Amino acid sequence: MGIVNVTPDSFSDGGAFFQAGQAVEHALCLSNQGADILDIGGESTRPYSDPVSLQEELDRVVPVVEKICSREDVIISIDTSKAGVAKECIAHGAEIINDVTGFLGDEAMLPLAVESQAGICVMHMQGTPKTMQDAPKYKNVVEDVYKFLSARRDSLLSSGILQNRICLDPGLGFGKSLRHNLELLRRVDEFHRLGCPLLVGHSRKGFIKKILESELGTENIIDLEAGTLGLSLSLASRGVQILRLHEIERVRQALILFDAAVR
Repeated sequence: MGIVNVTPDSFSDGGAFFQAGQAVEHALCLSNQGADILDIGGESTRPYSDPVSLQEELDRVVPVVEKICSREDVIISIDTSKAGVAKECIAHGAEIINDVTGFLGDEAMLPLAVESQAGICVMHMQGTPKTMQDAPKYKNVVEDVYKFLSARRDSLLSSGILQNRICLDPGLGFGKSLRHNLELLRRVDEFHRLGCPLLVGHSRKGFIKKILESELGTENIIDLEAGTLGLSLSLASRGVQILRLHEIERVRQALILFDAAVR
């Protein structure tokens, strides 16, 4: 899953693809590099970010979705917690709704998912982007996240969503400390028991920098893409089906060689 942030303030590439034309070209580049899904987002969910209005988000993402679909046969995911945004993007060709609130933030989102039969990505987040990193606490982070995703899966199934249209995301960095993120990574294969494909968004996350600095020292140049690549191989070895990434080509080639070496 290739990330296309149509925002001025996302944590890694905010502003780089804010103009619709830039976003479309970047999306097509990711598709050519081997992205199976393009995840288009018009509202930053970085720590302490502020929400944007419905109209602002629509103005950012709808033209991008429309232009990509007119030029490329690729699966589009809309990264939004607003049903109004998801509805318009589905009307213009998007097939997946990726909601960081786990389909709890907008009461109209679930009926839309049922009616449209879109694929859905359900993520765990403690708090909101504005508050999630203040002081995240868990009794047991893996068990707590597992229980949340299990409950959301069951609720979605009872609402009429087919299980083969649901994927689950433990939400690295969304209300988690470094220790929480590492524990989720080390035990991510346990989430396969939920019976849905797993999505993990680890790309360029801040905890990668913390780990590398602790091992290499702050005087060294930290390569977030190298860290992302290492985590990608680890996640692939644990059977994670969807890797959400800013950069596709390097990881794709690494996975080809990884597969050739273990086949």
